[in-house]
Amino acid sequence: MRIVLIGTVAFSYAALLHLLEIGAEVVGVCTADTNRMNSDYIDLGPVCENHRIPMCRCSDINLQETVDWIAKQRPDVIFCFGWSRLIGRSILSLPPMGVVGYHPAALPANRGRHPLIWALVLGLEKTASSFFLMDERADGGDILSQAEVLIDPTDDAGSLYQKMIDVARDQLTELVPTLAGGRICGCKQDEGKANVWRKRSSIDGLIDWRMPAHGIHNLVRALACPYPGAEIATADGIVKVWKSEVISDAPANTEPGKVLFHLNGRPIIRCGEQAICLLKTEPDFVPAPGVYL
Repeated sequence: MRIVLIGTVAFSYAALLHLLEIGAEVVGVCTADTNRMNSDYIDLGPVCENHRIPMCRCSDINLQETVDWIAKQRPDVIFCFGWSRLIGRSILSLPPMGVVGYHPAALPANRGRHPLIWALVLGLEKTASSFFLMDERADGGDILSQAEVLIDPTDDAGSLYQKMIDVARDQLTELVPTLAGGRICGCKQDEGKANVWRKRSSIDGLIDWRMPAHGIHNLVRALACPYPGAEIATADGIVKVWKSEVISDAPANTEPGKVLFHLNGRPIIRCGEQAICLLKTEPDFVPAPGVYL
C-alpha cells in the first residue's frame, strides 16, 4: 500500500517515524515550506533524506503543482496528520482509498481548531485520538479508529501531546494493515453530537486575574510547550507563564491581581477565586508583595 503523508508538526514527525518502523510503504511526504503557523512545527526533511523518501515543500497544499506532485507518487492512500488548512477535492479524490485524517478529540465532539488547548482550558477529564476518512468538511468524515485518552490533573499541553502520540502509534499499528488488506470500514459521525471549537486568538492567552485560580491554572497548562505560553501584561512587557499551582487558602478580602506573598521564592497572586503561584515564568518574574498586576 503506497502512502503519501501530509504534515508539518511534531505529531506528523512521530507518525512518519512510526510508519517507517512498522514497514509501511511511504512513497512521498508533503510538508510546509516555512514555519509560519504552527508552534509545534518540525522539519520532516531530515527523515525523508535519511530514508530517501521524495518530499515536496509547499505553501498551499491545494496548488495544482502540489496536486500533480502527489499524483506522480501514485498513492493508494494519503495520510494527512498535522495540517492546518482544509484539503481540497482535487486531493481528496486522488487516491483510490481516500485521505485519512487525524484529530485529537472525541469526534464528532470538539471538531475544529486547537483541540488539545481547549480540552485543557475547559478542564476536560478525557478526550480521544481519532483517525477518520476526510471529506471537504472540517473533521467530518467517517471514523476509522478512535481511542479514549484520559487527562490527568497534572497534564499540561506537552504531556497530553505525548499521550496522543503514544495512543496514535498503537492505532496506526492496527490501522495500516487493515487498510492494506482492503478492509475500510468507517463509522459515520452523529451530526447531532457535533460541535466546533474556534481558532484561538492571542488575547485568549492573556491572564485575567478576575478569573478563578483554577481557570488561570488550566490556561497555563493548555498553553505550555510546545505552545506559546500563557501571558501576563506588565509595564515592562509580556511575561510568559509556563507552570503554576492553585493556592486554596488565600484571604477572601483581597482584590484580584494583588501579589499576596512569596512562597519558596515564588509569587502568590490573588485571583477571582483563590490564588495562584507562578512556579515558572519567562523572564523570571517575582513582583514584590503588595504590588497589583
